[in-house]
Amino acid sequence: MKQSLPLPYFFSTNKIEQVWPVPYQQRAIDARIFAQQYQIKPALQDKTRIALLLIDVQNTFCLPEFELFVGGRSRRGAIEDNIRLCQFIYHNLHHLTEIIATQDTHTAMQIFHPIFWINKQGEHPAPAVTQISLEDVQTGIWQVNPIVAEYLKLDSLQAVQEYALHYLKQLTQAGKYQLTIWPYHSMLGGIGHALVSGVEEALFFHSIARIVPTHFELKGNNPLTENYSVLSAEVLQGTAGETIAKKNLKLSKKLLEFDAIIIAGQAKSHCVAWTVKDLLREIQLTDPQLTQKVYLLEDCTSPVVVSEEIDFTEQAEAAFKSFSEAGMHCVKSTLPLADFPGLKL
Repeated sequence: MKQSLPLPYFFSTNKIEQVWPVPYQQRAIDARIFAQQYQIKPALQDKTRIALLLIDVQNTFCLPEFELFVGGRSRRGAIEDNIRLCQFIYHNLHHLTEIIATQDTHTAMQIFHPIFWINKQGEHPAPAVTQISLEDVQTGIWQVNPIVAEYLKLDSLQAVQEYALHYLKQLTQAGKYQLTIWPYHSMLGGIGHALVSGVEEALFFHSIARIVPTHFELKGNNPLTENYSVLSAEVLQGTAGETIAKKNLKLSKKLLEFDAIIIAGQAKSHCVAWTVKDLLREIQLTDPQLTQKVYLLEDCTSPVVVSEEIDFTEQAEAAFKSFSEAGMHCVKSTLPLADFPGLKL
C-alpha cells in the first residue's frame, strides 16, 4: 500500500473558506471506490491504532465572516491550517484509525458572554476586548446580571456574586487566563457551531472509506465555567466545594489507548493548548513515557490574535515549547507518517 494517498478528485483548496452542504451520498460512493482502488482496509484491522483529535474546527473559529475567526498574525491562519489539515487526512486516510472532533457548544447566558455581566450603568462588557479581573469584581466594576442570575437557580443574587468572586480567584490561583468576554459564538443550533464544510467532508469520507464512525465530543455548555479544554473545565468546584463540572476522564482514557495521538485544531493558544496541557497532566499521572506517542500538527493550528493589545502568539509558542520539552512531538502535516519520530506503521 502507498505510504501517501493522492487527494480525491473533489477536494478544492478554494472551498475551504466557504459554507456548503456535503453531498453525502455521492461522497459515500466516492469513498467506497477510493477504498477499493487503493486497497484500504477497515479501521478495525489496523495493527497500529492512530487517533486524530481535531479541536473545534468549526465555522465560528475558522471562517472570516464568523464571530471568532482565528486568523493568527497572518490573518488567514485557520483557513490555511484547514487546507493542510484536509490534505493530511486524505493523504493518510489508510493509517488514521479514528477521528475525534470536538465542538465548542454554547448558549447565550454563559459566564464568558456579555449578557452575563453588567456595570453600574447597566451596560454589558464589550466582547473580545474586555477581560474581567478579580479586582474588577471585588470593586464592583463588573457584577453578575441579576436577571441572568435568576435563570442560574442559585440560592440568591449574593450567592451568584460570591461565586463570581470565587471563580476569578480560582482562575488566578491556577495560573489561568483572565476571564475574557467573548462575542456570542459556537451557538448551539447555529451555523457557527457546525464543522467547516471541507473538514466535515473529509471526516465523512474517512468514515465511509475506513468503515468507522467519526467520534464527536461536545464541550462548553456549562453556564458557570469556561471550557477551553475538552478534557476539563476551567473551574470544577463551587464556593462550598460542590461539583460544578467534572474532568472528561472517559475521553482521556480513550485517547491513551491508541498507539499514537495526533492533535490539530483551533485555537493554538486556547482550546488546543489547554486540551494538550490536560492530556499531559493525565499522562504524567499514568505513565510519563506516553508523551512519546503524542504528535502536535504545528502547521494546522493558529493562536488568537484580536489586536496588538490582545495577541496570544507568544503564549501559544511557550505552551508548545513546554509540550515538546515534556516529550511530545511537534511535527509538520507534510511530514510522511512513516517519518514521525517513534511511530511504527
